[in-house]
Amino acid sequence: MSLFHTRLIILLGLVLTLGSCKKEDPAPEDENELITTVRLKFTENGTTTTQTFEWKDLDGDGGAAPTISAISLRPSRTYKLEVEFLNESVSPAESINSEILEEADEHLVVVTPSASSLFTYTATDKDSRNLPIGLAGTLVTGAASTGTIKVQLRHQPPVNGQPVKNGTVTPGSDDANVTFPLSLVP
Repeated sequence: MSLFHTRLIILLGLVLTLGSCKKEDPAPEDENELITTVRLKFTENGTTTTQTFEWKDLDGDGGAAPTISAISLRPSRTYKLEVEFLNESVSPAESINSEILEEADEHLVVVTPSASSLFTYTATDKDSRNLPIGLAGTLVTGAASTGTIKVQLRHQPPVNGQPVKNGTVTPGSDDANVTFPLSLVP
């Protein structure tokens, strides 16, 4: 074999080796939403009166402390609860709810009492796999008492093309995680 043929074979081998090692572009990351405001709207069954409470942190993490409404509801009642997430760092303010609904299979709103006797929450909205979304639901209060209500927006995008949302708080990460003081007073 001539020197020319040997070099040609080595060159072809290098081209084939380097070509097979081509890196693919990484999949774009599915980033968490920027949320500055969490708004809760409670409407007691049998009434049309809506009470609105907000958690608001317009300058984001590390700046001024958020402003937080103290929630006061009546004990032993049933309320319709609507949860709204906003990004008020832009003008005009942007509602995040439409994006949550567009990606409902990747989001879950979790509403948790500090003590199970405070209330129960049942989401009434569902995604394409019949799992709860949690932007709308029914909250049933317990006996007169005080505590907190934690609201989490969990971002649960698919992993390796497979859905991970399973209706629990476990998979994914928080887009929002806020806590309101809650009083149940007659």
